[in-house]
Amino acid sequence: MRCYLPPPAPIGTPTPTLVWLHGGAFFAGGLDQPESDAFARALARRGVRVVSVDYPLAPLLSTRWPFPHRSASGVARVRFPGQVHDLSAVLTHVRATSAGPVLLGGASAGACLAAGTAVAAAAGDGGQRLDGAVLAYGFFHARLPPRPRALRARLRGRRRFTHTRWPMTAMNLNYTGSRSRLGNPSAFPGGHRLAGFPPTLLLDADRDAMRASSDLFAADLAAAGVRLEHQVLPESVHGFLGRPHEPAFTAGVDVIAAVIARWTAERVTATA
Repeated sequence: MRCYLPPPAPIGTPTPTLVWLHGGAFFAGGLDQPESDAFARALARRGVRVVSVDYPLAPLLSTRWPFPHRSASGVARVRFPGQVHDLSAVLTHVRATSAGPVLLGGASAGACLAAGTAVAAAAGDGGQRLDGAVLAYGFFHARLPPRPRALRARLRGRRRFTHTRWPMTAMNLNYTGSRSRLGNPSAFPGGHRLAGFPPTLLLDADRDAMRASSDLFAADLAAAGVRLEHQVLPESVHGFLGRPHEPAFTAGVDVIAAVIARWTAERVTATA
């Protein structure tokens, strides 16, 4: 874990903590990529303590090319449910060492990992163990749902072809290692019951095929009575939290910081 501390807050003011998971299709990425490091630094400057997690990456099924058995930081590669087990342990530690609210979030594949871990956390003690979830341009289904015509018309660039059903199903199967695990709600919670899921911010990209999954997941959350805020950044594309020099990065961080600040203030008011 890597912890990013915000400026000191006034005495008695609770500091929220966001446990953050980078994207990378389950098999790539690390703590130094902008979607992890630059994002965490920017959010910490806005008053949120960020704990980014170097979670274990999945190996690749293909043996055609040599592929390291460990990530760049030396963490051994494993498949589901190893990631959820490790992230659950991280949450236990962070909750025990944090005085303020604890939220879990991630981007892209990290959003899926965060949502799956939130499902496991809710089932673990019969109630909400998290104060919130922040899920950015994530996908939550074992198979990418059909993309509505209006969404297809918004897509640009190579992701019109890479973010389609076949390659994403292959990526998800590589993460789980078996087709039977694709139906596990802690792997892909979309389409499953979400009782006990924490208040959630869904922050999506406008021109992003994965919004087909996020839109359905939003409906699942609403049906479960989960407090939900769903925002789509106009003209943004997938991965905007990994491009700190673009306007969508700043806009996205501002949205996340504002929602966390509001939720934290509401908690203080409710317990006063």
